[in-house]
Amino acid sequence: MPVPKGAAGPAEASGKMPRVLVVANQKGGVGKTTTAINLGTALAAIGQATLIIDIDPQGNASTGLGIAESERSRTIYDVLLGESSLVDAVMATRIPNLWLVPSTVDLSGAELELVNRADRNFILRAAMKSLPKHVGKLSYVLIDCPPSLTLLTVNAMAAADAVMVPLQCEFFALEGLSQLLKTIDLVRGNLNPDLEIQGIILTMFDKRNRLAVQVAEDVRTHMGEKVYDTMIPRNVRISEAPSHGLPALIYDLRCPGSQAYIKLAGEMIKRERASQAA
Repeated sequence: MPVPKGAAGPAEASGKMPRVLVVANQKGGVGKTTTAINLGTALAAIGQATLIIDIDPQGNASTGLGIAESERSRTIYDVLLGESSLVDAVMATRIPNLWLVPSTVDLSGAELELVNRADRNFILRAAMKSLPKHVGKLSYVLIDCPPSLTLLTVNAMAAADAVMVPLQCEFFALEGLSQLLKTIDLVRGNLNPDLEIQGIILTMFDKRNRLAVQVAEDVRTHMGEKVYDTMIPRNVRISEAPSHGLPALIYDLRCPGSQAYIKLAGEMIKRERASQAA
């Protein structure tokens, strides 16, 4: 696993599985990949070694972390087809404490290639078993899913401890959320009984927009404490950052969006610790 100059590699192997969180929503354009990239960066910055697995054929998380397609010699597609171990597909990013398993458009054909396999829902779970032994003391794995409820998303949920749901503050938010919750229930009932909802993240929030405020209130009414207090504001600097191959936290640390993701990381860790103590 290559590590660039100035970036420390993972600590010695601990044998303990990191906390695996899926970032999922079947609707596109809700800030899913933006959340995976910037939450991962924020966690890494506060000392939580983090691996992002890009399981979206669009490969936006890979691009947003500055990994050119020509640099993606091994990808999650190779892992799912058994042509590479997950460990060998891990790449260092330019951000210390943050690693990536990249994706390319080749992944779009994986579902057809895997559909006849008896273990098709558990391929990623099996591949991840080698992580503690070979990669070391990772605290978190964030899996960035495609904007659809396909075999790739099911693989991610079957391998995960919990799901994080970015939810745009717009009219159809609750309808999309109900569909995703049904999928999570199906995965829990058939593939992964321990899967839980880690939290719902309200994204692209504009307090000047009455509809956005109403949607946020409705989501909190329906989902209660599952909704994070931290809301990600609509922010042009967040939108600009991927075109530079940088997380917003590196592109402009002081912008409101970056500050919100730092706050979200702190809130997430606080929730994790409270859950473990319960």
